[in-house]
Amino acid sequence: MINSVLVYVGLDLVGDAVMKLPFLASLRRCYPQARVTWMAGQGKTAFAGALAPLVGDLIDEIIEDAFAADRVALLRRPLPERSFDLLLDTQRRVMTSLRLRRIRHRIFISAAANWHLSDRLPPSGRHKRPSMIGQMLALLEAATGNEVDAAVPPPLPPALLAEAGRRLPPGMPYLGLAPGAGGRHKCWPRDRYLAVAAHFLARGWQPVFLLGPAERDWESEITRALPQAHLPLTDRDSPAVTIALATRLAAAVANDSGTGHMLAAAGIPLLSLFGPTSAEKFAPTSDRLTVIRAQEFQSQEMSAIPLAPVIEALSKLVGAPAP
Repeated sequence: MINSVLVYVGLDLVGDAVMKLPFLASLRRCYPQARVTWMAGQGKTAFAGALAPLVGDLIDEIIEDAFAADRVALLRRPLPERSFDLLLDTQRRVMTSLRLRRIRHRIFISAAANWHLSDRLPPSGRHKRPSMIGQMLALLEAATGNEVDAAVPPPLPPALLAEAGRRLPPGMPYLGLAPGAGGRHKCWPRDRYLAVAAHFLARGWQPVFLLGPAERDWESEITRALPQAHLPLTDRDSPAVTIALATRLAAAVANDSGTGHMLAAAGIPLLSLFGPTSAEKFAPTSDRLTVIRAQEFQSQEMSAIPLAPVIEALSKLVGAPAP
């Protein structure tokens, strides 16, 4: 019987944390009665801040900066007063894993040192997986002895859904567009996003542009080209608001970005565009995902992805154009 679980991460920036939501949901599904402690060793976790509204039923306790203030005491036992039935080590630095093993536990699961430090292995034998979520699910498979699929995160709080309904009222079909990313090299050209929006607007779909704080200077360009476009996000909004707004969308298109993972977390059909980064490693977790890679057009550059296949893929995701 597993009554307590400790999950160790280095730190969780918002984008990384959103990617881990399916793992957290799967963890809770595997151990519905266990007390889950989420420990960030080298910094903060967004689950204690911006994403806190999404994990109230998934995490019981959060520990931040667990190792940051204790760098010289490498031989000291971490959390000396605590013990856990299951300890899941999500990172792969051997020295960190050895330190984590000093925490009192019954079962230690880690992929560090090619799983040599782990008490158990994934029964499938697929120890090495390209995607981050696949690597994390492998830890759960080793712990449970069974194949584990990515689970759907729990429903959003009603207040968030109500706010999303206020900003994007019912009665019209919405198409989401997320033209930003953490690096401009990961962005499909904005004029093509505008062309996609114009194409579907002419067919009855309402374009919804989801812009982050670093993309506010794009608003005037979008509103000049498409006065009918919706821009529902403000600088004060948390990622949880973005996910709630995404539930109002019929489908969406995004670059390799944190917003793309937020759209996937809403469970909507998503078209994900990749160029210099690896889709195998970073593609959002969704059973309604279509990926277009620049490599399909003999390039690593996002600009190599033509307009036509994006429109075609989105048309399939939304079905017949709205009347």
